[in-house]
Amino acid sequence: MSHDATAACDGWDGAECEGTPHCPPRCPRFVDKEGARWTIRPAVDADEPFLAEMYERFHRTDRAQGLPPASRRRCVEWIRSMLTEGNNIVAERDGEIFGHAMYTPTDAAVPELAVFVHPDAQDRGVGTELCRHVIANAAAADRDGIELHVETGNRVARNVYRTVGFEVAERRGDLRMRLDLDDPIAAEVRWPPLAREGSAEPAVELSPTESGGERSPADD
Repeated sequence: MSHDATAACDGWDGAECEGTPHCPPRCPRFVDKEGARWTIRPAVDADEPFLAEMYERFHRTDRAQGLPPASRRRCVEWIRSMLTEGNNIVAERDGEIFGHAMYTPTDAAVPELAVFVHPDAQDRGVGTELCRHVIANAAAADRDGIELHVETGNRVARNVYRTVGFEVAERRGDLRMRLDLDDPIAAEVRWPPLAREGSAEPAVELSPTESGGERSPADD
């Protein structure tokens, strides 16, 4: 099955998709660990109130390094600045936004990654998928690398970042992690789903007659 660039991406499982030259850097169709279907798409200005609503439901323990800002006014200002200065994507399910990631500033050689997933959608692979989209977008834009800062004690986040290729670059209070975009993973995240995952169809083993060969003792 080839990706139809004219079709609306509604989150179907595109594991057999071969991709086309018209596809975005990474396929927007994602199925999480629980089998729920998501669309990972570029954020637009009209998403601002929906992002603010998502962040308003974050608890104090869901915030890291002061982000997202706790007050509604400051949070809206921060969202607006990210939409203006960064390359933003959102994770959407059933028309509701549950995740937001970006690299910023957009034109920096080594911009900074930030990713946020609503508590109701955590532990499902959504944050990891958002990271891969940011990597794919930055690589497609010819950035040199991406870096991020993470609290030393945030093991869950550190494991996610390691999974997608980030390595510790500096230990001073919080950790600074970096991924160079000439790393093979920056190419792999841009492969179409079929190339990344392999076919879900079981391999068909041909008999010696069907394959045109003769059976040898080594086949026993």
